[in-house]
Amino acid sequence: MKQSTFSEVKDAVTLRATVLVIGVIALQLLFIASYVGALHEPRLKDVPFGVVAPQTLAERTVTRLEELPGAPLDPRALPDEQAAREQIENRQIDGALVVRPSGTTDTLLVASGGGRALSLALDTLVSTLEKSEGRTVRTVDVAPTSRHDFNSLSSFYLVIGWCVGAYLCASILAISSGARPANPVRAATRLGTMTLVSLVGGLGGAIIVGPILGALPGGVWALWGLGALLIFAVGAATLALQGLFGVVGIGLAILLIVIAGNPSAGGAFPAPMLPPFWEAIGPALPPGAGTWAARSISYFHGNDMTSSLLVLSAWAVAGVLITMLAAVLRQRRE
Repeated sequence: MKQSTFSEVKDAVTLRATVLVIGVIALQLLFIASYVGALHEPRLKDVPFGVVAPQTLAERTVTRLEELPGAPLDPRALPDEQAAREQIENRQIDGALVVRPSGTTDTLLVASGGGRALSLALDTLVSTLEKSEGRTVRTVDVAPTSRHDFNSLSSFYLVIGWCVGAYLCASILAISSGARPANPVRAATRLGTMTLVSLVGGLGGAIIVGPILGALPGGVWALWGLGALLIFAVGAATLALQGLFGVVGIGLAILLIVIAGNPSAGGAFPAPMLPPFWEAIGPALPPGAGTWAARSISYFHGNDMTSSLLVLSAWAVAGVLITMLAAVLRQRRE
């Protein structure tokens, strides 16, 4: 009898280990497919772009830009250079061409704070077009990156650090006393612990990239608030997935945050340079929403952050509700 029981337990452990190993291999391959698929061939696609010129010339220029192979730009005519600058600072467009008919040199407005790779790609594209018409272009950076923020990547790295710490901490809390929350009290305790972790981690990250390293010029208080919300959103979502699916939920959290979220976040290459699938999912996932908001705080006076903050808030609320609901249902079943 004892021998039979031991054999059954051994078989169950072996089966579970096999399933987990297969799951790890699947995550590994998805990691490669996601990162290489998203980042191996960046190209401009439907970049919001302004054109400032006299009416007839502006219409002609917009038409010419719309007909470029591959549709790299989504051009629209703007009344003057000031309007173009305001729309760039409000993150409504990513660049603008100010045509000066009286001369042979036009002005390209870009914002490297939104992603240096995008501003360089716009510079290359517009310079090539201008050269083909015997004209030159002068590039003006409306929202330049900090000299300590190479390629405008510090905001992305900051967000990744917050996300990694969040799901690791939530995973440790979830597995420290069993694979699933045993009861609502334990689930609430873990969510409360994540709140404290969020406040401390958010403040620490904001201080490191701000006063200590000077990498990001945004205010410490605003970045702290963003970091606390982001950490709690990712942590609560991880607890929710773990509460629903056990240890497999940790793998699902990695799938959402690391495998799907990081390459689509617009860090190395902003959203208009990503393939359609990654461009579409990025704003709905915490890394993408966090990166956009961090750049808005740092370089765009906090403009156009509402949708990103709503996304993070939705993840946080859903994480809390599902975590508690899973705990209540489990207690009732037991």
